[in-house]
Amino acid sequence: MKTAQAGIIEAVPQHARYLFFQTEHDLDRQEAFAALQQLPIDAATVVGLGPSLVTALGGTIKGLKEHPVLSGSAGVFPSTPMALWVWLGGQDRGELLHQSRRIEQALGESFVLESVIEAFLHRDSRDLSGYEDGTENPTGDQALEVALVTGRGVGLDGSSFVAVQQWVHDLDALEAMRPTERDRVIGRRISDNEEIADAPQSAHVKRTAQEDFQPPAFLLRRSMPWSDAAQAGLVFVAFARSFDAMEAQLRRMIGAEDGVSDALFRFTRPISGAYFWCPPQRDGRLDLSALKA
Repeated sequence: MKTAQAGIIEAVPQHARYLFFQTEHDLDRQEAFAALQQLPIDAATVVGLGPSLVTALGGTIKGLKEHPVLSGSAGVFPSTPMALWVWLGGQDRGELLHQSRRIEQALGESFVLESVIEAFLHRDSRDLSGYEDGTENPTGDQALEVALVTGRGVGLDGSSFVAVQQWVHDLDALEAMRPTERDRVIGRRISDNEEIADAPQSAHVKRTAQEDFQPPAFLLRRSMPWSDAAQAGLVFVAFARSFDAMEAQLRRMIGAEDGVSDALFRFTRPISGAYFWCPPQRDGRLDLSALKA
């Protein structure tokens, strides 16, 4: 869809920076609008607006809400709301740094940079655990159908809802498991990426099999590994037409339905969770007309 931000559908880049912004308490609506509409939107830049920002701008987007707090016996999905999210991708980390600075300068005094996550492509798009990430991702026309809003009119068609979570891995705990035990945690063999027919119900693949939900809970995943001096893990990024599929999967992972928690919690945990609305674009700029209606 030509009105969509192209980076939503593009392949995961070699390197990435995730920028998270909050707004000033005395936000000037007109200045904030102008700043957002200065941002260049291309295949290497995806921008998402959080619920608090949409409200501050005087708009309402049906279906946009804060990431829920969900807890189970094995783990918790936290909610860490942010006003604005910018995902930058490219081949050169130095260029991404300069691009980040230009974004921050363009946003001006209306927005305050809260945090930055540096991410990267690992091997052939694998998680740091060594397992392939997003094996059953939709492709082609199905990816467009899953990720993009349609049938809601100008200013909304081509937009998308995105969930962003930062996960921290305990790689020592993972490596302490036998290889066959790790496979059963994931539900796939690392050697050939094939599903294990008799994997336990706690296996991640069984907890999140998109076609097993009613209705099916398909997401377009664009996750990437991250690391800093002390920790490492995965930035989980999933685009969809609404948050329904995302929340169905989260509830299944914590065992809300049957008391069975996802085995992923044995070696990793989310430390953040935020929802954003990614507006459509027009002529390389965000189309914010839905907020002015």
